[in-house]
Amino acid sequence: MVLNKEQIKEIIPHRDPFLLIDEVTELEAGVSVTARKYLKEEDFWFKGHFPGQPVTPGVLMIEMLAQAGAVCTLSLPENKGKIAFFAGIDKARFRGQVLPGDTLELNVVMTGKKGAIGFGKATATVNGKKVVTAEISFALADPK
Repeated sequence: MVLNKEQIKEIIPHRDPFLLIDEVTELEAGVSVTARKYLKEEDFWFKGHFPGQPVTPGVLMIEMLAQAGAVCTLSLPENKGKIAFFAGIDKARFRGQVLPGDTLELNVVMTGKKGAIGFGKATATVNGKKVVTAEISFALADPK
């Protein structure tokens, strides 16, 4: 493990219940990141999505990928203390259900930057099987 949850909270502003990554296992600041989310039955979304057949919502998996990407870009010394706002998503594909007990492996590779806007290719897997792919973008800003 490269970063635990407390170390992640030193980089991104997210807090429970909306801090959606548990650890970072690989990090090359500004280049790529691999993080994990351990899905537990008591995670807040499973109670209502869906009763009797709990499934992780796709939008939350995208948010998990975005948070991993934020750790990657905000780990650069020049971005310390900034916030990475979600700016866009393209080509999102959901290829499988993610259930309580699964471990979601989140990988983001940065693909470019234009001013304060950054771009990344995001992939989430469970047991080596792709469950989500997307292209994401973010905007860096100073906190208010």
